[in-house]
Amino acid sequence: MADGMGADGFGMTQPRTQAYVEKSKAELEDLARDGLTMAGNAFSPVLFLKAQAPAGDEGLLAGTDGDALRASLRALGYQPQDWVALSTVVDGGGAIAPALLRRAICALDPQTVIACDEPSAQALRETYVEELTEVRDLSEAMLDEGVVAVVLGMRFLNLGDFAAALADPKQKQVMWARLKQVPPQGEPY
Repeated sequence: MADGMGADGFGMTQPRTQAYVEKSKAELEDLARDGLTMAGNAFSPVLFLKAQAPAGDEGLLAGTDGDALRASLRALGYQPQDWVALSTVVDGGGAIAPALLRRAICALDPQTVIACDEPSAQALRETYVEELTEVRDLSEAMLDEGVVAVVLGMRFLNLGDFAAALADPKQKQVMWARLKQVPPQGEPY
């Protein structure tokens, strides 16, 4: 093509695009084999981390907290499909290893990572400890509740205990204020 665009309109030919799709599919299948549980839509701009052990057919964000998180995203201007959730508890009940969480986040490639509880925030801290030590603001470096930190081009937000906050109207307002800090970023190009 004379304009430098490939057959898919993004500068890539169909075989190259298919190779990327196959690579991504293999990465996600490897993560599932390594004991990770995910729900939602891969490659979404928002990744929710939640310390919830897999339980049958019930999804990670199938409860009232999931309903509230998805409704919050829609109110912020995200599309209904713009989320993926990842359990920070692997098959067998143990905490996710930092290397495995890092691999999962890298494969999912979100713009924003939201820890929905303290165990997930701690997993995020352990996974990105080196990068967080370079953050100048201490509250950002510690991933304090309600503070947005930018790490490797991603926004990290520790909500605190989102599910418990839903029982208290004042805490629900706190959670909403925290979520309003991470509106959609728009297209990266």
